[in-house]
Amino acid sequence: MLNFRNTNILFAGLLGLIIWQDITEGVSWWSYPVLIFIYSLILFYGCYYIGSNFFMRVMCSLKTNKKIIAITFDDGPDAIATPQILEILKQQNIPAAFFCIGNRISENETIIKRIHEEGHIIGNHSFSHYFWFDLFSSAKMLDDILQANQQVRHVINLSPLLFRPPYGVINPNVKKAILKSRMEPIGWSVRSMDTVINNPQKLLNKITRRLNPGAIFLFHDTGVATISVLPRFIEQAKAQGYEIVRLDKMLNLQAYA
Repeated sequence: MLNFRNTNILFAGLLGLIIWQDITEGVSWWSYPVLIFIYSLILFYGCYYIGSNFFMRVMCSLKTNKKIIAITFDDGPDAIATPQILEILKQQNIPAAFFCIGNRISENETIIKRIHEEGHIIGNHSFSHYFWFDLFSSAKMLDDILQANQQVRHVINLSPLLFRPPYGVINPNVKKAILKSRMEPIGWSVRSMDTVINNPQKLLNKITRRLNPGAIFLFHDTGVATISVLPRFIEQAKAQGYEIVRLDKMLNLQAYA
């Protein structure tokens, strides 16, 4: 399995081989930049494809034959969109996981309470969700994660144990911060792209094609497209025999400390 450790061993060996050949027989100068370029591509893949498990194991789906799936939402709470999504879930009797941004909680405490009281779980999606979060030091990342947990604990008296990194980026510093926080990293197997695809039918077609046992669907509780598509997606999933279960139950994880 390709991971950070064996990739470094492989490329250190290749670099040593090129240096040895350069000394003994001579090699073209471009051998070095080509090797560095390939190594950089692999690192980029490992950082930005959360399902790669390149730096650490991340739960992105469940291996099962049972027709069960989980629905998750990122980037809330949103004063307008989140209550509408909660109403849809309530009408359909569907549990979900909301990975919330900490700095949006203080102004939306009522929504956080409602998420909790209606049987959904609240996950940690960092406090800042800063665009360059993955360039923070591990200490600053850890502080950011714990600050988000503090915001949740202030409202529901529970601390999340499930963490979804901003933009799904994992690197050595993110790994270190997650391990120190003792949280469980959570990814997804189906990214809806509901922040990009504005056509509801196109969005619905995309996500229903990806229905498969144990899938974790990523939506955002921040926009109109999700609100429009969610009821029809739930109906189609049910029509195909799928049960939508709460993320922590599906993965057999503890949601709170």
